[in-house]
Amino acid sequence: MAFPIQFLWRAIRTVGLVLFYYVFSIGITFYNKWLMKGFHYPLFMTLVHLAINFCLSALTRQLIQCWTGKPRTVLSWSDYVYKVAPTAFATALDIGLSNWSFLFITISLYTMTKSSAVLFILFFSLVFKLEEPNPFLILVVLLISCGLFMFTFESTQFNLEGFVMVLMASFIGGIRWTLTQVLMQKAELGLQNPVDTLYHLQPLMFLGLFPLFLYNEALSLSMSEKLFRVTELWPLLNSVFLLSIGGTLAFGLGFSEFLLVSKTSSLTLSISGIFKEVCTLLLASSLMGDNLTPINWLGFVVCLCGISLHVALKTYYSKRKSASVRQLSSRSPELELPLLLQNGEEDEDSAAEEHEMTLR
Repeated sequence: MAFPIQFLWRAIRTVGLVLFYYVFSIGITFYNKWLMKGFHYPLFMTLVHLAINFCLSALTRQLIQCWTGKPRTVLSWSDYVYKVAPTAFATALDIGLSNWSFLFITISLYTMTKSSAVLFILFFSLVFKLEEPNPFLILVVLLISCGLFMFTFESTQFNLEGFVMVLMASFIGGIRWTLTQVLMQKAELGLQNPVDTLYHLQPLMFLGLFPLFLYNEALSLSMSEKLFRVTELWPLLNSVFLLSIGGTLAFGLGFSEFLLVSKTSSLTLSISGIFKEVCTLLLASSLMGDNLTPINWLGFVVCLCGISLHVALKTYYSKRKSASVRQLSSRSPELELPLLLQNGEEDEDSAAEEHEMTLR
């Protein structure tokens, strides 16, 4: 009798964690699109989100340190500048362009185009030798590419400028997540915990995006009555409150992903992410009035098949890798099996999170 109760409890916990993740992931997508209708400063919005993320991650680090009694990782300036900066700048451009695109495109086109980031992640994983070449990758690339073409084919709400922005963001996202995987796998840096990674990335992300904000939005924002030329206190407080919601959602998204992976598995995160995209498109079609033709839906299904195949391949090869490590350890007792298995699991977690976090 204990087994069914334990199984039921795990199922309820998993469903609760998935729903918790959906609230932040879907919520921030619709929030960004909704806010961009009346607040046409996506780069400034992103800078505010980064500042809030830094404050919340710093607070979380302090709480963890007080709870565990162990000091958190603090990188040296040399490691920070030379090893963290490339990842931070790529992440800033990815998020900045993604938010900027909401001025031009629908949620449906954004969600579908952002899914193409898997292609670029695969490409840069092969370049950096994080992925082993296999013939199934060609099928993954073909499915996702064909699905993206079918989704944008004769779309009545297609916008070239926004589409190019998201495509650029997906390309940079491939660099971003490849560098992030490399960064988190370097044990000497001690950034395996996503909260520590967020804490170290945010300041450099802010600095990397700030020049683009100065060039594109600073003058217009300085003359806007939304913030700096506001004549009454209430509109100012309302703008600050609305901007703060996005920063909280962004931090909640990273935290919910980490919580879901730590309590279940990276495979659960990947599978729930696929269903999350279906939910996003259905909500966008019903709530936001996004028009999708049958061929658009077919393209979305084809793309999901490619993403699902990618997730299945990553899971299969990760399990084979873990099994080979166990066999090697049984033959060579001097190997540190727990450390090797931990690194293997981190590889799987990082790869499984690639698809989800690029959809922010």
